Amino acid sequence: MKMVKSFISANRKYSKMVESKFPGFFKSESYKEELLKRINQSIEKEGASKVLEAGGIDRPLLSKGNGYEYNGLDIESRDKCYEIYDNFVVQSIEEPLAEKYDLIISITLLEHVPDNEASFASMYSSLSPGGVTHHYVPSKWHPYSIALRIVGPALQKKLIPILRPGVEDVTGYPAYFDHCSARSMKKVLIKCGFIDVDVKAYYRANDYFSFFMPLFLMVTAFENICRKLELDVFASGYVVSATKKEE
Repeated sequence: MKMVKSFISANRKYSKMVESKFPGFFKSESYKEELLKRINQSIEKEGASKVLEAGGIDRPLLSKGNGYEYNGLDIESRDKCYEIYDNFVVQSIEEPLAEKYDLIISITLLEHVPDNEASFASMYSSLSPGGVTHHYVPSKWHPYSIALRIVGPALQKKLIPILRPGVEDVTGYPAYFDHCSARSMKKVLIKCGFIDVDVKAYYRANDYFSFFMPLFLMVTAFENICRKLELDVFASGYVVSATKKEE
């Protein structure tokens, strides 16, 4: 095991070294910057005053005390959750929500939800008329997503400390990728009643493969080709926004 860890550590080191020497080949846009830009626009320009972040647990995208009511939701809770949000609810986003919100957001949550049609139906019902939802969702047909489904959550938990040390606390949850492609999720949003559905694809998730540098390079080249040809079916993920109709 020590030899395996040394091999992986060396590969991760060389992957980072190559990445720093050829920044043009490895360049990528930040999906988090785009997501936050859309969220801040909804708050600052469109006046969303009651915000719900689903799946944020104790790693929220925003912070409370900035002129809006900041609510959190997750299927589990930690002590910090009741400090960093104005209110915190323990339940699945698939279940009906008791409150109304102007804005509902999430990041890397929906791939872990078994039924995303139920999720968006719940969000639509709980949004105020004209309310908006913004999410970043990993896409199901990127190589890392396919690998996750093949490996399964039990083996994934064992491999993460070896292949990606340091991220054990923020990854390893079961992933279903239900409707987690740009086209499928857009159809679900429209079916649930949303309008103005806007999807922006992203193509970089090569770090999952940096444990073996040749694979890291191959996946990066694949991502670059898909981005150039706009093959969003193979995107690593996408930022999606949608609006509830005014009543």
